[in-house]
Amino acid sequence: MTRSSAVPTFLVALALLTSGCGYNTIQTMDETVNQAKGQIETQLQRRADLVPNLVETVRGVAKQESTIFISVAESRARLSGAVQSGDVEEMAEANQALTQGIGRLLAIVENYPELRSSESFRALQDQLEGTENRISVARQDYNASVGTYNAYIRRFPYNLTARIFGQGPREYFEAAPGAEEVPRVQF
Repeated sequence: MTRSSAVPTFLVALALLTSGCGYNTIQTMDETVNQAKGQIETQLQRRADLVPNLVETVRGVAKQESTIFISVAESRARLSGAVQSGDVEEMAEANQALTQGIGRLLAIVENYPELRSSESFRALQDQLEGTENRISVARQDYNASVGTYNAYIRRFPYNLTARIFGQGPREYFEAAPGAEEVPRVQF
């Protein structure tokens, strides 16, 4: 073997060894992102599961508010479908639509003092509030995991490993456009 052919062989071997560096870490970080996404899905599904009980409780008192009930039911179905699809952007948009519907539903409650004093309604409202907090934490955890993962696979030599194994950046769980605005309730 000549000296000139040994150098390219050495460089190829070095490139292969270097590009394999970080594979296990990338897989671990990818799994962490998947787990965090699963937590968001779990909490969004919990929220969607609480909504029918809340709607039924309000419906029993406020029968004339049927358009709100239909809107919330449609938003809930959309959220459940988005959770099943696993599409982060779709989940964020469906979650925002349900948030607006729940806001309108809770605005109705203000017109019915007997409903606000109902023990079952207060319990449901407390459960929904707790779930909202868990959703917020799950979103933060997911976005932190995505940030760590995305930063890692962008660094050399891990970017080579990521490319070789088809690992690309993950998308953040972002609020839907207009989510920063307080929803307007109109009857």
